[in-house]
Amino acid sequence: MLDRLRPGATDHSAQVRKRLAEVFGDAVPEPQDTPDSDTAEGRAGPLVERWLPGGARVRRPRTAVLALAAAVLVAAVAAALGMWLSRPVLEQPPALPVPATPTAAHSAGTGRPGPLVVSVVGKVARPGLVTVPDGSRVADALRAAGGPLPDADLTQLNLARKLSDGEQIAVGVPQPEAAPGQPPGKINLNTATQTDLETLPGVGPTMAQRILQWRTKNGRFQSVDQLREVDGIGATRFDHLKELVQT
Repeated sequence: MLDRLRPGATDHSAQVRKRLAEVFGDAVPEPQDTPDSDTAEGRAGPLVERWLPGGARVRRPRTAVLALAAAVLVAAVAAALGMWLSRPVLEQPPALPVPATPTAAHSAGTGRPGPLVVSVVGKVARPGLVTVPDGSRVADALRAAGGPLPDADLTQLNLARKLSDGEQIAVGVPQPEAAPGQPPGKINLNTATQTDLETLPGVGPTMAQRILQWRTKNGRFQSVDQLREVDGIGATRFDHLKELVQT
């Protein structure tokens, strides 16, 4: 094809082939048109490069790749830290107050519900058993028994003391003594009058009044050991009294 475009070259080639044919006969083949390798390669180069991926055409430096990886790592750490800082914080519920346990004195002061039966003896209009409401005092029991007689001495009684069920109130008369040959009975700290308490060894009018005041304030004695809470009763005096009293 190129020989046809160049007439001079075509004639020269024909002469060469004719001469060779005379020497070798028909063994000389006809020349084939072959494309210019340089030209073909030159045309194929841009076409091949156009279809190659960008990474095959441009090779990035290793430093740039490491910098990109470091930037991605820093961004991931920053995102994780931000999520941790923005997490919701659980608030602890406030501690609930513990209800106070009622003390023994308070429980004793409330008493049992229902009426109280009290024995009133001595100088009253109607001695005997009387029934009074819960929470009544000695003065209420005397009133229920018809009141004290004119010659009754009430100074030995604490009229404001609260009553307990089953106790006995002696008005204007001494506490009966034990029969001969029998051991004296123990004095009940919750029913004893001031006169009864003064019969105890080492207990005079002042100490007896302190015992009655403690009983009025706290309702009743729950145990004999509570005598130690009375002002003026120490360990020695308590040892002398603990076998002579009861609750």
